[in-house]
Amino acid sequence: MIHGTGRLPEPVIKEASMRILLAEDERDLNRIITKKLTSDGYSVDSCYDGEEAIDILSYTNYDAVILDIMMPKADGFDVLKYIRNEGKMTPVLFLTARDSVDDIVKGLDSGANDYLVKPFSFDELTSRIRAMTRTSHGIASSLLQVGDLTLDTRTKAVTRGGNEISLSAKEYMLLEYMMHNPGIILSREKIEDHIWNYDYEGGTNVVNVYINYLRRKIDDGYDCKLIHTVRGRGYILKEGKKD
Repeated sequence: MIHGTGRLPEPVIKEASMRILLAEDERDLNRIITKKLTSDGYSVDSCYDGEEAIDILSYTNYDAVILDIMMPKADGFDVLKYIRNEGKMTPVLFLTARDSVDDIVKGLDSGANDYLVKPFSFDELTSRIRAMTRTSHGIASSLLQVGDLTLDTRTKAVTRGGNEISLSAKEYMLLEYMMHNPGIILSREKIEDHIWNYDYEGGTNVVNVYINYLRRKIDDGYDCKLIHTVRGRGYILKEGKKD
């Protein structure tokens, strides 16, 4: 909860701000992966079986899904089948202790984007995530630009008119999300769903607070405002006046 006008301390962001679902039944590994990805700036929801993963995916969208193959109730193949049958092209990465060619081929043929055989390094995991989400978003360059505002998803550098802007982790995540969706009205609910974990209960003005933080850093001192409020609908990042 945010009290008064104070600022919550934010961790330094290291990797791209994406929302990820992790389904891994080995609890210690699940905890370690979640902790690592969270520290790298990802928003992570985790579960321990395929049935719960399917339930979560039925009402929540993700930028990427990481699936263990051998899980109780429903295995990774079952979850992947559900995702593709729903017409979702969400990138899926399999984690598996099985390194046979047959399992790898089956996973890729079923619509998985990539796989990692346990044990693996976390540097390799985050590298695979970056590669497959970059492809899914159609991003040929790490540079995002709206007007004279630029954001480099590789270095996390943000500038406007050549002036460097320092952002907290959550501010960066919010700005990157908006810059991936220029000219699109984003409701408070969509922003909450994307930036905060699915167990976040809301009930506060946290989105408004962070939008105001961004406005002070992005728009103050500039004639052309980029962040606009669309009354009753949400927020939009674009040049010029709001709709």
